Formats: sequence, structure tokens, C-alpha cells
Amino acid sequence: MAGTVTTTENAVGTVKKVTFTWVSSAGGAADATTTNSYDGEIIAIFQIPDAGGTQPTNSYDVVVKDADNHDILLGLGADISNSANSYKAKKDGLGAVASSKLTLAVTNAGSAKGGSTILWIR
Repeated sequence: MAGTVTTTENAVGTVKKVTFTWVSSAGGAADATTTNSYDGEIIAIFQIPDAGGTQPTNSYDVVVKDADNHDILLGLGADISNSANSYKAKKDGLGAVASSKLTLAVTNAGSAKGGSTILWIR
């Protein structure tokens, strides 16, 4: 895949926060893996597309996989709007993670487009 991703991990306390700030490759993709391993339920996720010249293609896709290659978003990162922030909560059907590093994979975003994906885990 490639692209550029800056990962910020706040792994202290009861709720963990992982922020992936990404810019896609010429092929419209970006990926990165966390340094830390995580345990718990995914309680919320924000998808924040860039605006203006770096706004992703509409209906771009984000998956976050665990070490067993399972999408912990359970498909809720598909077809994301490029014109507004999107939010999913535990009640929407997000998954969980057990002792695993997390790998972000953005696809269909367009060339050199950007955004942020923020996960909260408890």
C-alpha cells in the first residue's frame, strides 16, 4: 500500500486513544501498524476527511485489522463520506481487540488525499 501515516497512541488509563493521520499514495491507499498492542471493545471511531485540495474521494474505505487479520470495525469503515466527519459508536456494532497491534488500511481515497481516523478502546 504505502502512503504516509502518523500514528499517535495514548495507551495510558482505562480508555485508549489511537489517532492515525494519513495521506494516501498515488494509488489512493495508506497503511500503518500501531507500536502498542491493545485489548478491549472499540467504543467509538471518528473518520475526519481533509478538505479542499486534499479532500479524499467520496466513498473512500477504512479498515482496522488485528493480528489475526480481522476488521475490528466490522465493515463500518466502508464508503465514508468525504464531505463531513463520520462517527460510529459501540451501539452501531463495532468489534473488539485482544492483545493485538492494530493495522490501519485506507483505500479508494484518491492520489495524495488525507484524513484522520481516531479510535477509542476500553
